[in-house]
Amino acid sequence: MKEFLRRLLGGVILLSALGMAATKAPDRPLETLVARWAPPPSQFVELDGQLVHLRDEGPRTDPTPLLLIHGTSASLHTWEGWARQLSRTRRVVSVDLPGFGLTGPSATDDYSTPAYVDFIQRLMRHLDLPPAIVAGNSLGGEIAWLLAARHPQQVKALVLIDAGGFEFEPEELPLGFRLARMPGVRQLTRYFLPRAAVTQSLQSVYGDPSKVRSELVDRYFELTLREGNREALIRRFEQLNLGAYLPELARVKQPTLILWGGRDRLIPPRWGDAFVQALPGSQLVRLDALGHVPQEEDPAATLAALEPWLKALP
Repeated sequence: MKEFLRRLLGGVILLSALGMAATKAPDRPLETLVARWAPPPSQFVELDGQLVHLRDEGPRTDPTPLLLIHGTSASLHTWEGWARQLSRTRRVVSVDLPGFGLTGPSATDDYSTPAYVDFIQRLMRHLDLPPAIVAGNSLGGEIAWLLAARHPQQVKALVLIDAGGFEFEPEELPLGFRLARMPGVRQLTRYFLPRAAVTQSLQSVYGDPSKVRSELVDRYFELTLREGNREALIRRFEQLNLGAYLPELARVKQPTLILWGGRDRLIPPRWGDAFVQALPGSQLVRLDALGHVPQEEDPAATLAALEPWLKALP
């Protein structure tokens, strides 16, 4: 019996070692990712010592451009469907936040929401953007409304898509987020990244998991491996402070469209109702078949809700 247990333990250790070897994923230098993930109109600018990946599309004469802000572990690519359509007539700026996409780690190691608000405000000044319609998904939504509260002169209107800000309780947390928040285990994520974990994470935030194709997994997987991004995600969760800025939501007076995926299991739909109650005069559109990133999962459906609202703005 002892011999059997010894062999069984040895087999488990061997399988574990093989599994770790198979999922070992070293950081990838920025220059190895640019060709695939930053073709034109991508550009890189330096902002106070921070290299920033962004896209600035459409007519520069647009008096009210759109600024699009992605969520945790995403990138500006989540807005490609929107940018393709809207940039035909509007100026559309999308950006990789520090710690995500190709922008890379924060130059200040500050991943708090106010630090992101300051980053966006400085970027708008750098690009000489006039007051903009600011749209944000998840973390990007929280950044958008806090920007509107603190710098109202820079925000003409808001589009909040499955936005953060309340002290919500997820119905399902993506596997990648769970790993990054687990003491001990999160240290291993600096060196190992199972592609299956990325696939499962994406499937959990889509309303229809069958829409998660290999090309989509490629993008999230490879951009997560950008040098410094995994460490930045760990730091972001360490600095997470759910609900801390909620008192400032009452200062938001801009016209606001709220889009929410009816199958969002990360920030469930009831929080869309909470935003409506907190923002008098706002408009809520629930997209019953979609999940936490509806603008990525179904650009056409979300644009069908957005474009009439844009046309009705003063």
